[in-house]
Amino acid sequence: MKLLFYLGLAGFLLFEILNVYFIMPMPGSQRMESIDFAYFLYSWRWIFRSLFGLAILVSIWPMYQKQRWVVVGGLVVLLGIIYFFNFRMSADHMFYQPEKLQMLNSQENKVKTEKLITGIVLNGEARAYPIQLIAYHHQVLDTVGGKPIMVTYCSVCRTGRIFDPAVNGKLETFRLVGMDHFNAMFEDAATGSWWRQATGEAITGERKGEALTELLSEQMTLSQWLALHPKSLIMQPDVAAEEKYKGLLTYEDGKSKGDLTRTDSLSWKDKSWVVGIEIDAHSKAFDWNRLKKERIINETIGNKPIVLVLANDNKSFTAFARPTSEALFTVKNDTLFSGDQSFLLSGQSVSNDSKITGLTPVNAYQEFWHSWQTFHPKTEQY
Repeated sequence: MKLLFYLGLAGFLLFEILNVYFIMPMPGSQRMESIDFAYFLYSWRWIFRSLFGLAILVSIWPMYQKQRWVVVGGLVVLLGIIYFFNFRMSADHMFYQPEKLQMLNSQENKVKTEKLITGIVLNGEARAYPIQLIAYHHQVLDTVGGKPIMVTYCSVCRTGRIFDPAVNGKLETFRLVGMDHFNAMFEDAATGSWWRQATGEAITGERKGEALTELLSEQMTLSQWLALHPKSLIMQPDVAAEEKYKGLLTYEDGKSKGDLTRTDSLSWKDKSWVVGIEIDAHSKAFDWNRLKKERIINETIGNKPIVLVLANDNKSFTAFARPTSEALFTVKNDTLFSGDQSFLLSGQSVSNDSKITGLTPVNAYQEFWHSWQTFHPKTEQY
């Protein structure tokens, strides 16, 4: 009975630790290819707990009669581990959804206009989501232009993405479950599959290999966004999360001191900033320091000509498909020029006789180099 008690106790303790270890940023855990094993542990968690619990239950009384304080101490440690790893270290107990999503117009807005936002325009309706806010919440559900959207952000990867939350035509509900390779993961309510935030792909579970439809989004300062979309609504801070937001006050400027969210000022280091663009399975990473020097880059990804431009505020950027590979762009005072044609940073033409009514935007992401490289292993570097 003594051996059975110790095996049950040790097994229970080890399981509770491993059940969280592989999906949270613990030493070594995020550099392993362990997601399927982590999912196996999580999926069978109640079976493991029942087996180890039964071993303890069967042997606890004989052990208690002989070694009372060993039993009491062991159970106290076990309960402490269960509480810590399930209620203190679990992702959905660390980061909460807004209790009430409040969107205000520019006249009522209380968010400082120099703050970075992720913006989206759907069916003529524009909305902006401050990065400081969504970096804490990790996901925010909203409806824009009559279409449900899922705004996501992972501060450890510096990845902002907006998805259509429908799977196979049905609106799905997701919760934050942990991370893999330092990137946030969401679990769908229907099948319990785990989805990667940076790519929108289900990486384990019944829906493995499926992917959410990503929507076009842009990252820029709120002031720049409102200059382009003056009627935009802006997400406001959730009163219940105000203290949590303070921990991300300097994050967007790259001044965070945390090991997971800090920024490398040099180029091509793990925590250096890049702008990543993927087109037709081809991807390229643009060094942020170089972009700040050149301000506009005419490049080709795969066989698609694109232009990447940084605004005068040194924070806002956008990318467009170039009409032809011969069409080269310059920038002055946040206006793009190509020959006798000119365009706003929204892509809208401002030339009276322009043959092109507007440029086609492409998704471009500012993120940490380690993240872009991990999820785009064949990426080129500019």
